[in-house]
Amino acid sequence: MTKPTNIHLWIPELFCSKGGIQVFSGFLLQAVRTLYPHANLSVVLKNDSANIVNQNSDYLADIRTYCSGSIKSPFRTIFFAMQLIGLAIAQKPNIIITTHINFAPIALILKKLIGTKYIAIAHGVESWNIQNLLLKKSLQNADLILAVSNFTRDRLCLEQNISPDKVRVLHNTFNEKNWKIDPKPEYLLRKYGLRTDNKIILTVSRLVASEQYKGYDRLLEAMPVIRQTIPEAHYIIVGQGSDRDRIEQIIEQNNLNDCVTLAGFISDRDLCDFYNLCDLFAMPSKREGFGIVYLEALACGKPVLGGNMDGAVDALCHGKFGVLTNPDDSNEIAETIIQILLGNHKNELIYQPDMLRQKAVITFGLANFQQIVSDYLSIFLY
Repeated sequence: MTKPTNIHLWIPELFCSKGGIQVFSGFLLQAVRTLYPHANLSVVLKNDSANIVNQNSDYLADIRTYCSGSIKSPFRTIFFAMQLIGLAIAQKPNIIITTHINFAPIALILKKLIGTKYIAIAHGVESWNIQNLLLKKSLQNADLILAVSNFTRDRLCLEQNISPDKVRVLHNTFNEKNWKIDPKPEYLLRKYGLRTDNKIILTVSRLVASEQYKGYDRLLEAMPVIRQTIPEAHYIIVGQGSDRDRIEQIIEQNNLNDCVTLAGFISDRDLCDFYNLCDLFAMPSKREGFGIVYLEALACGKPVLGGNMDGAVDALCHGKFGVLTNPDDSNEIAETIIQILLGNHKNELIYQPDMLRQKAVITFGLANFQQIVSDYLSIFLY
């Protein structure tokens, strides 16, 4: 009799916070569940509590789910580590997939104890400049590392002296059903006192000091230059966080109150409307691991501007799907945005919404993501 396939998926959280790692983890869980419907799948969540998981029970139906979110810090980390070890020894998974590299040292311990193979997912800044010796060793001993971009892959291999053969790329994905091409929503134009002829630039980002690299500072610097040529240009930043007060000071000091809107937190349900409101999605970042927001904007048929120094290069397919610029040069950013908004950029694809969406779906949609996951897991699961 064939033994059932046991798969462990270790995730920081799915519900109690929202970011690139959480979104990626959700899509990976969906792909594994679809590919191996008869496997014994165990999902272990560090920061989600049982209560919040129960509120999302449909999402995790028929999956063995273990939570540590109700344990107070710093004991949560210890409890979570012991839980991972205990579950793995009891269930003997064929493969462990950890969607945050910080969990990889526990996987290494289990590999030494019971021979379990493991895959670590590398996203962005958490994978760079690693100094912890145990984490270094756990990555060097991983059976496979999946990086969300070539930028993260190349940097990880260089800094940690890991063979490129061990580090493969699994780009972020998006659910194309959640994003569509629509006219500018009238209710948002009214809400923010905008006209249909306003040239609207949009950034979606958490507003925290650690994520200033997203480029909203450079865009604020660029706005006066942009407005000299396009007086009706307006910049909207969607997101909330502790950096908002500093941003408000910059807006006030540079007399940008009439052309910059801080929209604050916007739910996923309403975010599509903001993409459709804009004429350009711009996030000239320089330390982005990939940037799912680029894909969401592309799926709404919008021209997209990204930085040329990080994972945005992958998301925009080296400039085929959008425009890449120097994220440190606000003048170059301004000139490029003016070009795009006036319809003069040489990349004609950015002005073809339906084709732009189609190419994004084919390249980064769920079907392609699932196929790539299948190819990688087939090495370990028979």
